Amino acid sequence: MNLMWLSVAAGVLGVAVVVYFVRYVLAQDEGSKEVKDTSAAIREGAMAFLSREYRTLAIVVVVLAIVLAVVPSLGMKVSAAFVFGAVCSMGAGYAGMNMATRSNGRTCAAAQVSVNHGLRVAFRGGAVMGLTVVSIGILGISILYFLWHNDPNFLAVIPAYGTGASLVALFARVGGGIFTKGADAGSDLVGKVEAGIPEDDPRNAAVVADNVGDNVGDVAGMGADLFESYVESIIATMTLSVVVTATGMVNSAETAWLIPMLIAAGGILASVIGCFMVRVGETVEMGKLLAALRRGTLTASVLSAVFAFIIIYYLGASMGLFWAMAAGLVAGVLLGESTSYFTSYEFKPTQEISSASTSGAGATIIQGFAVGLLSTWPAVILICGAIGAAFYFASFYGVALAAAGMLSTLGVTLATDAYGPVADNAGGITTMVSLPEEVRERTDALDSLGNTTAATGKGFAIGAAALNSLGLILSFAIATGIVTLAGGSIGVTEPERFSLLSAPILIGLLLGALMPPVFCAMTMKSVAITTTAIIEEVRRQWREIPGLMEGTTKPKYGLAVDICTKTALREMLAPSIMSIIAPVIVGVILGKYALAGFLVGAVVMGFILAVVLNNAGGAWDNAKKWIESGKYGGKNSDAHYAAVVGDTAGDPMKDTAGPSLNIMLKLMSVISLMLAPVLMHFNGII
Repeated sequence: MNLMWLSVAAGVLGVAVVVYFVRYVLAQDEGSKEVKDTSAAIREGAMAFLSREYRTLAIVVVVLAIVLAVVPSLGMKVSAAFVFGAVCSMGAGYAGMNMATRSNGRTCAAAQVSVNHGLRVAFRGGAVMGLTVVSIGILGISILYFLWHNDPNFLAVIPAYGTGASLVALFARVGGGIFTKGADAGSDLVGKVEAGIPEDDPRNAAVVADNVGDNVGDVAGMGADLFESYVESIIATMTLSVVVTATGMVNSAETAWLIPMLIAAGGILASVIGCFMVRVGETVEMGKLLAALRRGTLTASVLSAVFAFIIIYYLGASMGLFWAMAAGLVAGVLLGESTSYFTSYEFKPTQEISSASTSGAGATIIQGFAVGLLSTWPAVILICGAIGAAFYFASFYGVALAAAGMLSTLGVTLATDAYGPVADNAGGITTMVSLPEEVRERTDALDSLGNTTAATGKGFAIGAAALNSLGLILSFAIATGIVTLAGGSIGVTEPERFSLLSAPILIGLLLGALMPPVFCAMTMKSVAITTTAIIEEVRRQWREIPGLMEGTTKPKYGLAVDICTKTALREMLAPSIMSIIAPVIVGVILGKYALAGFLVGAVVMGFILAVVLNNAGGAWDNAKKWIESGKYGGKNSDAHYAAVVGDTAGDPMKDTAGPSLNIMLKLMSVISLMLAPVLMHFNGII
C-alpha cells in the first residue's frame, strides 16, 4: 500500500472530528432573543466582509493564474496548483469563521451555566478552524501528489500550491487586520476614552464592527496565515528531498516526500486527542484556565513526537531526521511559553506595564515597547537553536523538517488561538444585552485567557514563519543552481558571487531588510485611516440620532461595518501588491544572487520586528485587563485610561502589522521558489 494514503486517512479523520464539533456547538443553547439577534448581526457583517474580500481576491487570483499559465517555464500545471491552493485556503477560512460566528452567542449562553461549559463551547468552536486548516491542507497536498507525483517536474509544481495559499493569506490577514483594528481602536477611543462609556456599550455604533473584526482578522486571517505555514513547511521539506537523498539519510526520494506528510498525519491525530483534553473546573482563575489549554497543546506535542519517531524508524530513515523534527517541535512549545511570559498578566513584564500606567499614557507606551524589545532575545535564541540542531542532524532538509515539526500540532494550537475571538465576542454580547455581572465576570476571564492564547499563537506563527521561510530559501538556492550537490556534499557554484561581501548579496540584504518596516508602516497607516473614519461616524451618530446617548434608540451599526469594509478592502491592496512584485523585480533586475540576499535580509528583519510588535501589543492589551480586574484603581481610573491608550497603540502592532509580516516573508520566499525555473538564468546587472 502507498503510505501516502495514511495522510489522506488523517485528513478524513480531521474532517470527521470537525463535523462532530460542529454538531456539538450547534446543539447548544443560543441564548435569549437579544443574544441571538446580536450574534446574527455579527455573523452577517463578518460573512459580508469575507464575501466582498474574496470577490476582490478572486480577480487577483485569476489574473495571476493566466500569467503563470502563459510563462513557458511554468505552464498549466503550475497555474492549476496555484488556483487550487488559493481555493483551499479560502475554503478553510470561510468554514472556520462561519463556525466562530455561530459559537459566540452560544458561548455567552454557556457561560451563564458555568465557566467550564463556556470554555468547552468556545474552544470547540475554535477547534473547527484549527482542524479544518490541517485537514484541508494535508488533503490538498495529497491530491496533488496522487495526480502528478510521477511527473519529473512535480517538485517544481507544488510550490505553486503554497503560493496560492500565501496570496489568500496575505490579503485575508492585511484586510482583516485593517478592519478589526480600525474598528477596535476607533470604538475604544471614542467610547471608553472620549465618552467614558464601557467597552461594548450598545450606544456605541462601532461595537458590532469591533466584534465583526475579531472574526475576520483573528479567525479567518490567522487561519489563512497558518494554513499557508502548514502547507509550505511540508512543501519546503519535499522540495529539499534531493539533499537528504544525496546524503544517504533516506533510501529514496519517495521516502523523503513521505516523511513530512506522515509527520503531519501523526500531528493531526495528536491534535484531535489534545482537543479532547481541554477542560477546567469552576474556579475563575487565569492560571487554571491557561493550564487547561496547555494540557491540550502539550499532550499533542508529546504524542506528535512519539508518532514521528515511529514513522522515521518504520521507514528506515536516519534518526537524525527525528532529532531535527524534534528541535522544531520543542522550539515551538518553548516559543509559546516565552510569548506567554511576556504577554500574560500572570507574570511580571505585563504587571510592570500596568504599574507604569499609574504615571500616565507616556509611561505605558515606554514600558510596553521595552517589554516588546526585550522579548526578542528568547525567541531569537530558540529559533537559532532549532536551526543549528536541525542542520547538524539533517542538513538543509532538517531545517525544513524542523518547521514541519513545529507545525505538526497546528490543529490544537490554532484551536487555542481561534478560541480567543469567540470568547471576546461572547463577552461583548454579554455587555450589549446587559446580562448579569457574574456572567460578564466569566466571559471576561475567558476573554483574558483568549488574549494570552492569541499572543502565544501569534508568537508560534512568527517562529514557524522564520523556519519555514528559511526552508523555502534553501529550496530556492538549490532550484536556481546557486547551491549544488555532489557526492552527498553541498557546494556553491560561484563562491565569489554568493558571498556575504559580494555586491549582489549586500544590496539584496539591505533591500530585503527594508521591506518589513515599509510594509508595517503601510498597514499601520491604513489602520489609522480606518480608526479616524470610525470615530467620525460614531460622533456623527451621537450628534444626529435623537435619544442615542440616553439609550432610547439604537445606533446604525451597519454603517460602521460598511465603513470598515470599504476602507480595509481599499487599503489592503498596496502592501499586498508590493509583497508580490518586489521579489520578482529584484530577481529579474538584480539577479538570483541578489534575490537570495533579499530573502535572507527580509527574514532577519521581519522575524525580530514581528516579535517586538506582537509581544508589545499583547502585553499592552493584558496590562489593561490586569487593571480592569481591580488593580491600580480598576476601570475608569486614571491608570485605566492610560492603559487603554497603550492597548490602542498596540492593537495594529499585534493584530495587523506583526501577523501580516509572517505572511509577507513566506509569500516572497515561495514566489521566488515557484519562479526558480525562470529566475535561474538571471544573474542580474551587478
